[in-house]
Amino acid sequence: MPSKFKNAEFESPKLKYLSAYSAQIQMQVQQMLEQKNLEKYLLNKYPTVHEVTNDKALRGYVMSLKNQYLKKSSPLSQIKYDDKIHIINNALGLHTYVSRVQGNKLKSKNEIRIGSLFKKAPEAFLAMIVVHELAHLKEKEHNKPFYKLCQSMLPDYHQLELDLRIYLTQVEMIGDIYT
Repeated sequence: MPSKFKNAEFESPKLKYLSAYSAQIQMQVQQMLEQKNLEKYLLNKYPTVHEVTNDKALRGYVMSLKNQYLKKSSPLSQIKYDDKIHIINNALGLHTYVSRVQGNKLKSKNEIRIGSLFKKAPEAFLAMIVVHELAHLKEKEHNKPFYKLCQSMLPDYHQLELDLRIYLTQVEMIGDIYT
């Protein structure tokens, strides 16, 4: 391998899920990892898992949030857990928007897929992912209006996103705690 491609360019940061956060937050999480306190932190804040464990229950959960906050948004044609999301897309959930030409009309479908890892996770994490994907019905980009919409549906959205990223760090580096 040519020397210009060695090491630094292909090494992922140790705390890849937290790379957008401040050095102070990364240092705190790193210390919790080293002291083996990350699991304790998460279980203290989120001791139980939700009961939305199949696609039918997920559809009901998503639709209740959609009807509460985004009644006039586009309909959802499919809502399901997906085993391949985390592996292929390095994502937690996906909102897909598919346009098809049918005759002289343009038909569109919206789908929400949630990574199967979240079948056994705290309800707060599921809510955060669902709110994130629902917000894409109105705002396609991750911009200021997008995050404002997320916060209007889930006031502690940003804290939940951080804790979810801490949980993903735990899963990747040590293992799942909600098995």
